[in-house]
Amino acid sequence: MRSRMPGMWWGTAIEAPDPAALARFYAGLLEWPIIHEEPGTSILGTPGGAFMVFQQATDYTPPTWPPTPGDQRPMMHLDFQVGDLDDAVAEALSLGAKLAPVQHRENIRVLFDPAGHPFCLCRDD
Repeated sequence: MRSRMPGMWWGTAIEAPDPAALARFYAGLLEWPIIHEEPGTSILGTPGGAFMVFQQATDYTPPTWPPTPGDQRPMMHLDFQVGDLDDAVAEALSLGAKLAPVQHRENIRVLFDPAGHPFCLCRDD
């Protein structure tokens, strides 16, 4: 992006009822450091210099996946490429993720983080 200048940060913000806990989950899953915490906000730094910001959300409603009419839809999800899908799923589950009951592809596993956001672990086939 042409308007990006050195020192500017870029990232995504994810709402959660407990942002510090969700940041710890992703820090463990991705082995990225938590670089800032304050009440209601925790920030994870990525190796490439982008950030994942976890923000307090009052009256948080976890999304439903697969989407169901009338329920909160996922507004976005994260995809992570992995070398060994079974090992990556086991690690995510040990950190507090839950496996989605519906799986559509053999090389992708849909899981839910502790706040209920769906994310995908993808094996490169």
